[in-house]
Amino acid sequence: MGTVPFFRPLLAAFQGRQFKPTVILLVSSVTLITWKCFASPQYLGQLARRWGGFSDPQAAGAIGSFVGALVLLGLLPALIVKLVFREKLADYGVRLGDRLRTVRTFLICAPIVLLIAWLSAGSASLGSEYPINHLARVSGWGFTLHALTYLLFYLGYEFHFRGFMQHGLGESMGPANALLVQVLASVLLHIGKPVSEIYAAIVGGLLWGLLAYRTRSLLSGTLQHFLLGIALDWFICHL
Repeated sequence: MGTVPFFRPLLAAFQGRQFKPTVILLVSSVTLITWKCFASPQYLGQLARRWGGFSDPQAAGAIGSFVGALVLLGLLPALIVKLVFREKLADYGVRLGDRLRTVRTFLICAPIVLLIAWLSAGSASLGSEYPINHLARVSGWGFTLHALTYLLFYLGYEFHFRGFMQHGLGESMGPANALLVQVLASVLLHIGKPVSEIYAAIVGGLLWGLLAYRTRSLLSGTLQHFLLGIALDWFICHL
């Protein structure tokens, strides 16, 4: 009996029903690592200092990282959905979904999110980590610029995990396992952050993943996640 070439199982993964989950897991692995290594605020800030021409390399690195998250985690997977899978982005949560549930869940969770941000603002570890863009501490204009660009990060982040991964893997893995896979991936992306934030990422991943199913939209979870991040920065800067 002949031996099976070592690459045959890999090729089989790109055939039939395995094609879609294989592409999702492979694309997600590459884009997440690329963003973490080559589009982090620290790495891009170093490039900005080396290249020159930037009046504020640290701010340029932060904004560049937010844009990088939108492109690598959001737009690139969205192109995969449209051009490779030939599917609608609406099926991945890019829609209003159940409007009543979207509004209701946001209004219920928003006060809780603000309370968590306020309580967390006193953490020394979080205070040394955030805000990522130091312009948020300088002036109202700086904070506004930070908020607008920070939103780009959350748009890319939420589509990648709760849209591309969770919705994309649901057909082959089942809804529960697909949710847990995206939680695992999103939590691992937080390695290097304060410990409290790493554990909070588990809760957030479960909550916003469940809301993506419940509301059939990414909107409520994305707005909550953005509110948490920007409120935390606000409280850190002003308390």
